[in-house]
Amino acid sequence: MALNISGAPHTMSEVSIGRKKEKCENCTKQCNKKQSEEGINSLQEKGVATGEVKESTSVQQVLLSACLSCDGCLSEDEGQRISQQNLEEINHVLALNKKCDTSKHKILVVSVCPQSLPFFAIKFQLDVPAAAKKLCGFLKIVGVHYVFDTTVAASFSILESQREFVQLYRRKHHDSNAMPMFTSSCPGWIRYAERVLGSLVTPHICTARSPQQIMGSLVKDFFARQQKLTPDQIFHVVVAPCFDKKLEAVREEFYNSILETRDVDCVLTSGEILHLMEQSKVAVEEVDSAPLDHVFGETTDPGMTRHEGCGSEGFLEHIFKHAAKELFGLDVQEIVYKTLRNRDFQEVALERDGETLLQFAAVYGFRNIQTLVHRMKKGKVPYQLVEVLSCPGGCLSGRGQAEGEGGRPDRTLVQQMEEQYSSLPVRLPDTNPEVQRLYQDWLDGHDSPHAQQCLHTQYKNHTQPPSQILNSDIQW
Repeated sequence: MALNISGAPHTMSEVSIGRKKEKCENCTKQCNKKQSEEGINSLQEKGVATGEVKESTSVQQVLLSACLSCDGCLSEDEGQRISQQNLEEINHVLALNKKCDTSKHKILVVSVCPQSLPFFAIKFQLDVPAAAKKLCGFLKIVGVHYVFDTTVAASFSILESQREFVQLYRRKHHDSNAMPMFTSSCPGWIRYAERVLGSLVTPHICTARSPQQIMGSLVKDFFARQQKLTPDQIFHVVVAPCFDKKLEAVREEFYNSILETRDVDCVLTSGEILHLMEQSKVAVEEVDSAPLDHVFGETTDPGMTRHEGCGSEGFLEHIFKHAAKELFGLDVQEIVYKTLRNRDFQEVALERDGETLLQFAAVYGFRNIQTLVHRMKKGKVPYQLVEVLSCPGGCLSGRGQAEGEGGRPDRTLVQQMEEQYSSLPVRLPDTNPEVQRLYQDWLDGHDSPHAQQCLHTQYKNHTQPPSQILNSDIQW
């Protein structure tokens, strides 16, 4: 079987950087940003989902969320760092590993998001566990040393979000700013909050790192020490359904300036990995299946599992059930959603004796996010927690794997991926012995300074005060 990846077109190898002359379709007065001579990605996004890649005759261009494609949002430095996250970077690492100078060799680690695996299951015509093993087998052939899935990192993110919500809820009686809490796993939403919404929202964002960035900490800290390596000796790639994850990987707080290394060195979308396989002319049938690796090096895992939620990590459902038990002593077995504006704007409520104890919302897509913020401005948001995702339909619908013709989501593919994802058994994060062991062996306990450093971060206000941005005459 011949395997040649060096000649494959590199989907993300070039980024067109030029000053944008017109604002994107979804830009409103709230996108009050100065024009930048350095320029940003020259694209228009039609629809309200996260980024995509489109090819032209000479260059490929990177599209990010609608909120990211306005004037001045991306600096030249950011654009450059994002442009470096491509298949060419992996080729470069693999090429160095073949040379005699071992001082330049890197251990190549790939972490695959659970929401990417249903995509490969559909493309390989296998179930999710079998597809994961095929994908792992292919990556090992290419030269990857370790392949993990990020479910364990998502468990940490969920558990820390649960704990933070309960702490905030107990403070709400003497701190009027404690509620609501917004989830923090979606980089498109975070960027929008920091650059556009500012102090209206940023103090309310959960400080728990996203699963991607917790996985970065786990690989570059715990796993590196296990392997007797320094973080800069590992090249860590994350496979994700969403292009915005590339932008998250280059955030300053996830960079070690001393060792000049990032927690996540490169993010590739599911579609880019499939493109690599296609260009390598490797048939799935020819690839030997290989089990995914585990950070402890053990293979006692009962098999692939998922968290609650139909297409994402289910932060709302996990936090809702945990809060019901922790705060009110109620066991919630099943959550019933009430659809409001559309299927991407839903709410759930916990009631007892006619009293509403908790009210949460799931808000997906920028149109719904803007509606939520407009209500928040008017003081009409009754929710204690909002799970916010910039992709309509959630993470499975990320444009790195679900884009169809005309730039719109392939609804048939998304439905098939939802069915595949739902077929996996649910495992609660707090019942995962690997997670509990890592809390002790890696983090020195739940409340240690090391846990705070590796599992949490802070979000900043990069724009004007909300009173100057969110005018009452905004067209939502």
